[in-house]
Amino acid sequence: MNDQWTAADVPDQRGRVVVITGANTGLGLATARLFAARGASVVLACRDPAKAAAAASTITAATPGADVRCAECDLASLDSVRRAAADLPAVDVLINNAGVMSREHRRTVDGFELHFGTNHLGHFALTTLLLERLRAAPGSRVVTVSSVSHRQGMIHFDDLQLERGYRWRAAYAQSKLANLLFAYELQRRLAASGAPTISVAAHPGNAETDLIREMGAQRRMLGNPVLRRVTSWLVQSAEMGALATVRAAVDPQACGGEFYGPSGWKEFTGAPVVVRSSRRSYDEEDQRRLWSVSEQLIT
Repeated sequence: MNDQWTAADVPDQRGRVVVITGANTGLGLATARLFAARGASVVLACRDPAKAAAAASTITAATPGADVRCAECDLASLDSVRRAAADLPAVDVLINNAGVMSREHRRTVDGFELHFGTNHLGHFALTTLLLERLRAAPGSRVVTVSSVSHRQGMIHFDDLQLERGYRWRAAYAQSKLANLLFAYELQRRLAASGAPTISVAAHPGNAETDLIREMGAQRRMLGNPVLRRVTSWLVQSAEMGALATVRAAVDPQACGGEFYGPSGWKEFTGAPVVVRSSRRSYDEEDQRRLWSVSEQLIT
């Protein structure tokens, strides 16, 4: 497998519809730019319509004639997710990219802990609502974006909303582990049904995104452009971080159930390659259990 994969390796995407959540900024925007430049019809599925429109304008300015559309989709509201899914066109690639990080114990519109409800349940609902359209598209894929933080994650099945003791880092890590449990269980179900769709996961390493502002001073320092020469092996640009997602979505050699991330030290930076996730993420009992609980919660 090519371990020096770059944006130049992205094949022509004309004729494909790519839906990207959280595509108005950071990793999502970098992903959308690359797909648009390769000719895909790109749908920016975002919470804020104004920010989505501004992002679409920056993409079309860079790639005149690009087919870029916006869809209002607030992953912290199941009603919003349902409306977005109903309005979306046929889908070839769904990229579950959006993510939130909050130091405060906040809840979604539906009362779920914000990280779990947005990062996992919102994407779980969107994916299941779009699944029949994906299954109808030859070569379709679902790419779910996790994080290196999943390695510290545990699924608190007896307290998924973390009501008995909230720690924001643990909440975020739980949601990112949930992303992987979902992606792997989705692949098993797709394969068992004989569907042409595959489920692949990715993580960006330590990428410069809006989430850095929620982290401590030391982590924010790593993203300081003035220190770039010193920190380049610890933090990479959103464009580099997005390559893992894009490779998972387009590499013809990718297989369902694979996980892509940077090739460098501790998977912080580098070209995207197939990596291994944590032992907990491969627990098939937890995968099935989380799927069942998620179905109940979104009903």
